[in-house]
Amino acid sequence: MSTPPFSDLEGTLLLCVDMQPKFVAAVIDGHVVRRRCEFAVAAANGLGISVAFTEQVPQKLGTTSPELIDLAPRAPVWPKNTFSAFADDGIRDALMRQRDVQHILLCGIETPICVYQTAIAALADDLQVTVLSDAVGARRPDDARACLEALTLAGAHVLPSETVFYALLRDVGHPFFRAFTQIVKVYNEPSPV
Repeated sequence: MSTPPFSDLEGTLLLCVDMQPKFVAAVIDGHVVRRRCEFAVAAANGLGISVAFTEQVPQKLGTTSPELIDLAPRAPVWPKNTFSAFADDGIRDALMRQRDVQHILLCGIETPICVYQTAIAALADDLQVTVLSDAVGARRPDDARACLEALTLAGAHVLPSETVFYALLRDVGHPFFRAFTQIVKVYNEPSPV
């Protein structure tokens, strides 16, 4: 397997999928998944990586968790009725226009449905895909595990978020390194449920 293409931050987008409170409450350890997504958004912001959110039928299921929106208030929020973000023509077009995206970092829920389908569609569009394995969640962990294995076989990188962001930093000389280590500490502390 090739090394993840972590050299082009300009072509990378963190896509936070359907982190709406109703879904967060439905998945196993949803508050932990939300906290890891917060970490990913904070780290992406610090590195200058674009962030975007999707929301599944927000008029019925509510909007993205405010803790996440607060970390990236200018990030686009795209509503969708489809499971894959790429199956929604408006989102797909916006993703393809967004700073010439070549690499999608995925976090959010639910792993066997929207995350999986979005990753498969992005791979079909010849994009690099990295699923942040500690920042995705599901109602049924066995289903999630099977889907993450299938995504790896399909060519996606499935890695913990700290691994990915440390790889993006490359070394302790990076200007964001010191602030990043503080973000690591903050988001490794327990959060209120």
